[in-house]
Order: sequence, then structure tokens, then C-alpha cells
Amino acid sequence: MKKTAVVVCPGRGSYNKAELGSIGRLHASQQPLIQQLDAVRHELGLASISELDGAASFSSRLHQQPENAAGLIFSAGLLDYHSINQQQFEVVAITGNSMGWYTALGCAGVWHPAAAIQYVSQMARLTASAAGGQCIYPLVNSDWQPDAEKIALVDALLADYAGELFESIRFGGYAVLAGTEGAIKAALDRLPKVDERFPMQLPGHAAFHSPLMAQAASDAMASIDGSSFARPRLPLVDGCGRIWQPYATEAEALKRYTLERQVQGCYDFSLAIEVAVKEFAPDALILLGPGASLGGAVAQSLIRLNWQGLGSKADFSARQQHNPLVLSMGLPEQRQRLTLD
Repeated sequence: MKKTAVVVCPGRGSYNKAELGSIGRLHASQQPLIQQLDAVRHELGLASISELDGAASFSSRLHQQPENAAGLIFSAGLLDYHSINQQQFEVVAITGNSMGWYTALGCAGVWHPAAAIQYVSQMARLTASAAGGQCIYPLVNSDWQPDAEKIALVDALLADYAGELFESIRFGGYAVLAGTEGAIKAALDRLPKVDERFPMQLPGHAAFHSPLMAQAASDAMASIDGSSFARPRLPLVDGCGRIWQPYATEAEALKRYTLERQVQGCYDFSLAIEVAVKEFAPDALILLGPGASLGGAVAQSLIRLNWQGLGSKADFSARQQHNPLVLSMGLPEQRQRLTLD
């Protein structure tokens, strides 16, 4: 009997040094699709996915350039989606984090692959050229339970810098903040250090999912044709927790959400996971690559809900040992459970 699954697509920054070569290594059987994506990139005057993924060494300057990072992340996710063993898993819905929304649109058939790689590259260029930056800070303790003191500190900071600092992404047990350069600097200075890593500014990130993206959203609406948006073949759960159903989606409304609302408004990934599990009750959550950056945030979102009795990091780890609920394509031992290879 097939297991039901919700597919979750990762956001920006998930293709890193460790992922170099992964597309060519894992998806040799999907050369026709890779070649199609490469051809569009060449038409746009951009390095092909094959060239980037097949580089001799990882270069932050090359691979983290917005149009290149976005192309790699989208391509790896789409190829992973097509690698899922459909005889074993029935995908019942798709969601994603931040840029992962674009990958979700590609997986669900809203965008044809050729159009998707073009729009993904275009949106990366538009949003990266905007002002400001992003930083990330944990709102949970070491057992992934809510930490009231940390939450209060972030709330106070947002109040003090209203109009300059914004909630950008609700990412499981983390707050991703976006704002002006001055507001981000204040956040980095004022928030107490955690694990000698946080607060951490996200390199190469503008003030994504905030009002500072208004011009990027306006430019996207003007330049991307609404006719390129088709109805999804599967339900999509967006960053507001809304479900876009195959037979009840208006293309123009989906365009407005994709190019306006989620570009300049908070992306509530935690809510997307909550809606996905409550509405579709999947047997598993399948996290697409590249990398395995979504696992913690997804687990923290489930713990916040006490989903199937998961109340802590220890509970989640124990569950993963005997009957895993979260399966990541970026982890070799879990990938074996998911693909035909």
C-alpha cells in the first residue's frame, strides 16, 4: 500500500559547497530535463546548470550569485521531485520555504520547467538588487521547545524598529528578520549570542519577504505574464497557509500571491507545515534537495503542534529511529527509501 506524502521544497542558500556535483551525480537518468533547463539558461546569457554543478571547485562568487544559486536550487529540487518513487509514495500536497515556493510551482505543474527556470532566475535578480538584509535567530531552547525570553527579545526589537525591521520568515524554531542595513546591524548588536552562531546575518541576502521588496514585486508583476500560470496538478500550501486546489485556483490570483504578496510579506513556513499536516495527514513529509537544511525547521514546526505526540527534540529523534515521519532527499540513507534508484 502506498504511503501518502507532503513534499517540502527548500529555500535560498540550500546549494552549498557540499552539494557541488550532486545534480550530475544523482540525476544522470534525467538528462533530457537537465538539457532543457540548460538551454533556457544559455538563452538568458547565464551559465548552465550542468556547468555550475560540474565545476571543478565551489566558488561562492559564482555559485552564490543570485541567478546561479536560484537556478541550482530550483533544478535540484525539481529533479528530486521527479525521482520520488511514485509506486511507494502518493504525493498529496506540495509546499516550500521562501524560494521553495517557486520550486513548488514547478513541481505542481503551475510553471512548465522551461518557464520556471526563466522566472526563478528573473526573480532572483529582481529581489537580490533590493536594499537591506536578513538575519536569523533561534526562538527555541536546546530541546526545540519555545523560549519565551528569546521571543520577547525579538518582539521588543521589532517594536523598537517598526517600519525598518520586519518578520521575514517564520521558520520553525527560528525567526528570520529582514530590514534596512541599520536595523539589521541593531539586531546583530542587541540580540544575545546563542551557540556562538546567532544572531547570524545571511550573506548575500536582501530584505526578502518584507515591504522593502515593493519595487521588486512591482517589476515582477509588470514583466511576468499571467498566462504562464496554470492550475496546479496537486494542492499547494503557500506561505500564508492557504491551499491552492487544482480545480479552484484562479491563475491571476496565484500570480498576485506569487509575485506580490509573498515577495513583500512575511513567509510563514511554520504555518504552511501546520496546514499541510492537519489538512492532509500525510504518512511522511518528503524534503527535497539540494542539501538537508529543512529538517530542523520542519521538526520544530511539528513539535510546536505536538504532532503525533512529538513534544521535544528527543521525541522527534526517537520517532525518526523507528518510524521516520520526515524523510530528506539530501541524506543518503533516507534518500534510498524515497527513490527508484
